[in-house]
Amino acid sequence: MRKRTFIPIVFLLMMPGLVVSQQTTEQYFRQNCYSCHTIGGGRITGPDLQNVTDRKSRDWLVDFIMNPQQVINSGDPYALQLQQEARGVVMPTIQGMTQARAEALLDFIAEESQKEASDFQGTQVSDRPLTQADVRRGRQLFLGETPLQNGGSTCISCHTVNGYDGMLGGGTLGPNLTGAIARLGGRKGLSAWLVAPATPTMSTTFQNAPLAQEEVLPLVAYLQAQAQQNQQQRTAPFVNYLLFGLGGAVILLVSFDFLWGHRFRAVRKPLVERSRKKRVKSEK
Repeated sequence: MRKRTFIPIVFLLMMPGLVVSQQTTEQYFRQNCYSCHTIGGGRITGPDLQNVTDRKSRDWLVDFIMNPQQVINSGDPYALQLQQEARGVVMPTIQGMTQARAEALLDFIAEESQKEASDFQGTQVSDRPLTQADVRRGRQLFLGETPLQNGGSTCISCHTVNGYDGMLGGGTLGPNLTGAIARLGGRKGLSAWLVAPATPTMSTTFQNAPLAQEEVLPLVAYLQAQAQQNQQQRTAPFVNYLLFGLGGAVILLVSFDFLWGHRFRAVRKPLVERSRKKRVKSEK
């Protein structure tokens, strides 16, 4: 019995490595790099990779791709600059990364950099003001009240947001998304993540059922509204506490003034009366 179960278990453990090795470089880039980098579309969380080999040597880039944290820990000035520009975010060591894979990625980036318009310029996100209609539609998509166009799983099945009071309270497989827009660098960064999520679970889930372009902005609007609402909820108790404290301090000072003022008058009055009587006697 053990032998029968042993082989499938080993096979399942080997599956992630097999999937990675079978991916083309383009697929690998889309799954692992595209949520943080563009090729010719400007910075997201990480820098634009167009003509990246003109900025640093190939050997340096291979070392950084294979183990970013190690290069940063070495005190390399350019690596520290990249970390600072990314607001402290450190590029993770990617699953299945090898020197050969890193070399192939650099070749792929170089080819895309020569195109008039790379396929990896990034998601073109509208900069128009977000409306309450956007927020409502985003909420419907997030909660699954409106099915995703391409049949993907609803967000709430794996994630939740602060204040959600549904019967099951949202999913716990993925992180709470209330602060996702801040963590990912705003509208553009969050949009890029939704289009090409880099986590193994999400990339597998949405590989064949990606979000439709018109679904991205409403979801961004909903998560932005949740972040703002959460900030207000966190700020309100502090303001109330501050006002309550100031009011209490004023009442306390007035009370002390009333009580101690009467006490001092009670002490001063006999002294003044005694002094007056002595003065009258001396005049007589």
